[in-house]
Amino acid sequence: MVGAGVFAVWAPAAAAAGGGLFIGLALAALVAYCNATSSAQLAAAYPTSGGTYVYGREVLGDWWGFLAGWGFVIGKTASAAAMALTFAAYLVPSGWWQRPLAALAMLVLVAVNYHGVTRTAALTRLIVSVVLVVLVWAVVTTWLAWTPGVWDGVVLFEAGPYGVLQSAGLLFFAFAGYARIATMGEEVVDPRRTIPRAILVALALAVVVYVLVGVGVIGALGTGALASSTAPLVDAVGAGDGSWQTWLVRVGGAVASLGALLALVAGIGRTSLAMARNGDLPRPLASVHPRYQVPHVAEITLAVVVSVLVLLADLRGVIGFSSFGVLLYYFVANLAAFRQDDGRMFPRWLQALGMALCLLLVVTLPCQSVAVGVAVYAVGVVGRLVARRSAARS
Repeated sequence: MVGAGVFAVWAPAAAAAGGGLFIGLALAALVAYCNATSSAQLAAAYPTSGGTYVYGREVLGDWWGFLAGWGFVIGKTASAAAMALTFAAYLVPSGWWQRPLAALAMLVLVAVNYHGVTRTAALTRLIVSVVLVVLVWAVVTTWLAWTPGVWDGVVLFEAGPYGVLQSAGLLFFAFAGYARIATMGEEVVDPRRTIPRAILVALALAVVVYVLVGVGVIGALGTGALASSTAPLVDAVGAGDGSWQTWLVRVGGAVASLGALLALVAGIGRTSLAMARNGDLPRPLASVHPRYQVPHVAEITLAVVVSVLVLLADLRGVIGFSSFGVLLYYFVANLAAFRQDDGRMFPRWLQALGMALCLLLVVTLPCQSVAVGVAVYAVGVVGRLVARRSAARS
């Protein structure tokens, strides 16, 4: 569950809650656990690709499936923009060239994926190894570089409940990978026991890593400097005697971001393809390249949208918008699992808690993210209504 988001989320979370981001981190982890258990239960009953888009259609109906799929597409598109911006922020020092570099990275990775090159299992393991090594090094370095007295000014509730909840919604962006664990029911022995344990262990390890990193960056920078940082781990490592170590962190953050970005391109393309085939997105997005067998129209569209986002939006905005879409996606997952009768693995109260927390974090995200999210959701709903009426008339 430890992904590239750990390089990006600290500044927005610190701006929202200050020292209260640690409470937000615990809350985000609880939401991730609820979401993962619901996904695991649904995946065991519906062992097919498509995730909550399929689960929503099967259990709740076509419209719920669309709402989940649309949330995934727009949320993960914003995630791609966040990863592109993070790549540029870690690779090069601050300057006007960061945004064009982020857009260029997106275009290059779409071109790579266009030719059928995706993240293999070996590449994924390599990226995870690089991330963990860099994070361990960053933790050690930042803990040794603590600013004397910095913790005297850190207050857990300095931003109040709203700030803590907003930080939880932003930190939720950093929890990735549990959907993969949840859908491994056909690949493990005794999935009813193994998968819940795997989810809990992976989540606990991720929380431990994130707490260590969070304590390190706040100890080195303080919440004020952290809130304004574009590459917090670089700045935190550089706060001590870390002039050359900063380049290790820069490389690690850039590699992690590119790996996440490549996986996002493939995932968004597959979901867009499935939705377009069902008439939930424009039909041209269902086009598959005859030679490379990738949804090339969907991926080119994604490249254009993400390039515009990285040129116009900031990191906090795209992380907030990403959490908006993905939290609503998992709201549908929790609702579908709650309504599921056969093959239950977890109590309904856990899914009810997941639904409530997803909605709570959505409404406490930055106002701009919520407003844009509602508008984009409305565009999707209206577009689907128009498409369905046109299809019915013809």
